[in-house]
Amino acid sequence: MTLITRTRARGVETLTLDSPHNRNALSAALVGELADALTKAGKDDGVRAVLLTHSGTTFSAGADLRDPPDPDALVALLRQIVELPRPVVARVTGHVRAGGLGLLAACDIAAASTGSTFAFTEVRIGVAPAVISLTLLPRTDPRALARYYLTGERFGAAEAARIGLVTAAGDDVDAVLEPVLDGVRRASPQGLAETKRLLTARVLEVFDRDADGLTALSARLFSSPQAREGMTAFLERRDAEWVV
Repeated sequence: MTLITRTRARGVETLTLDSPHNRNALSAALVGELADALTKAGKDDGVRAVLLTHSGTTFSAGADLRDPPDPDALVALLRQIVELPRPVVARVTGHVRAGGLGLLAACDIAAASTGSTFAFTEVRIGVAPAVISLTLLPRTDPRALARYYLTGERFGAAEAARIGLVTAAGDDVDAVLEPVLDGVRRASPQGLAETKRLLTARVLEVFDRDADGLTALSARLFSSPQAREGMTAFLERRDAEWVV
């Protein structure tokens, strides 16, 4: 089963997360397929930009708890998006949770429909948003992240735009993205690649400094007793034992 579908129109390669049965959760298989599709797009001179979108009502529900990706593979995927010599633009018309937010923050530009919702749910299952902090911390308002990391609260597209998680939000996400995609189509490949390099330099410094430590933290937390209880409670649709 193909989990990533590819289409192209006027130099924009659309990669669609197409695993609606698990709300486009970041399984080992989906992470691998997305990495392969990005590699092909990055080497194709006919691709001016990549548009990352989704099928179904959820952009991504975060890590697949039944088939989680290796933390190193997720780090590599996030870095690949940041380093890709093409702009990567996210198009969101649904919900984004946990690890899916790291994917969103890795993109250069992101637009969401006003009905989209967002939440960092890691603390509710006994872990932390460790690996995804590589893209989130350099690009998102720190006071807002403190609130949403620590509480797991759900928030909407307008708030996501206010805190820098997405670039813009609107009722019609395609209308929001129309001038963006027109702009990249008018830009030179060299200009786009070198400008992106300027914009992502500080994000890559965070990867170089923190990736190993955050990967180790993620592995330690996911193997802990509290995480096992939290993931079991989530799958059984009940409160975890620590809820008061």
